[in-house]
Amino acid sequence: MTTGIPSFPAADESVLDTCTRLREIGPVVKVAYPGGVQAYLALSQAAARQIIAGDNKTFLREPEHWPALHDGTIAEDWPLRAIVQGKHMSTTDGEQHRRLRGLITKAFTPARVQALRPRVQEIVDELLDGLAEAGDGVDLVPAFTEALPMWVICELFGIPRSERAQVRRWTTLLLSHTTPPEEAFATQNAYLGYLNELVARKQAEPGDDLTSGLVQAHDAGDRFTTDELVGVLWLMVLAGHETTVHMLGNAIVALAQNPDQLELAKSEDRWADVVEETLRYRHSVMWTSFRFTAEDVTIDGVPIPKGNAVGVSFQAAGLDPEAYGETAGEFDITRDQGAHLGFGHGPRFCVGAHLARLEGQIALASLYRRFPRLGLAIDPAAIPYSPSFITIGPTSIPVNLG
Repeated sequence: MTTGIPSFPAADESVLDTCTRLREIGPVVKVAYPGGVQAYLALSQAAARQIIAGDNKTFLREPEHWPALHDGTIAEDWPLRAIVQGKHMSTTDGEQHRRLRGLITKAFTPARVQALRPRVQEIVDELLDGLAEAGDGVDLVPAFTEALPMWVICELFGIPRSERAQVRRWTTLLLSHTTPPEEAFATQNAYLGYLNELVARKQAEPGDDLTSGLVQAHDAGDRFTTDELVGVLWLMVLAGHETTVHMLGNAIVALAQNPDQLELAKSEDRWADVVEETLRYRHSVMWTSFRFTAEDVTIDGVPIPKGNAVGVSFQAAGLDPEAYGETAGEFDITRDQGAHLGFGHGPRFCVGAHLARLEGQIALASLYRRFPRLGLAIDPAAIPYSPSFITIGPTSIPVNLG
């Protein structure tokens, strides 16, 4: 690793603290990712917006546009290859990206998501019954914030209950920067093998689930190949639950640390605002997978040569004082959010935004309605967080139900 290039993530420092420190260096900083791989990291709101606005144009997602990945500069066993080079929608550009996204949106519509509302409420109520049985000291992560998104996404895609714990384990291993290389590749292969088998099942015996809908989705005679469908499932199942798991956990911790905001949310039914402020204040996505410069570009005043990789920190951008003023570091559900980047924007706006918002609003409103005096059972500083610089959130939230 070249002297003078800061590490990301850094040892013995929270990822958010690292991002905050690096943002003081500049809005875009060249860093050394795990394995000593050098690439850029965008940390300001302006830089993040410029980069996302350039998707499919000045910034591309197909890994062929990063020479270092193919010329021997980066080791073949680099663990992040499993994500960077995965065959899924987020690693395609232009017409192919538009085609895949169009086929997905034909099956995954806002109307379909809204039709899930009664079922999401049923799942939430069942989980809350379990919390009541467990009593004070119950850990909200396995019992609620992790259980709900996993239940919803797996039911939506037709993944049997007996197979859901394994899907969750694969997700955790793939997104952790502490997973050894050989385990990361083995995990990726196992997950892809499972998804291929799931597709075969749905082709043979389609059901009333989204995987079956995607198998059958077509537009002007076009339809997914098996490899394309597996790639879509890889992304949507993984991202469709992981980010919501951490969004719920981050919201609960923020509300516990800001009791005035919690009381305002309860008294005025402002759970939608809680979700939006959480997306800004403690975004589940600390870092997005790389985009590659298709030409020499200047982002928020920082020049980046063609053929380089750039990651975006949504959480750092959400706390940028240049965008949100002196109170950027405060959790305030009355804040004018403007056009925050919680779900991105432009051609890669999050397909699952409607579902994440639905789950978040129902889950938080129901939790605090059922347990209005719910509080943390430990010091917030003692709450452990996921060992990942990609998605981040609490891995344990012991609470007293009051």
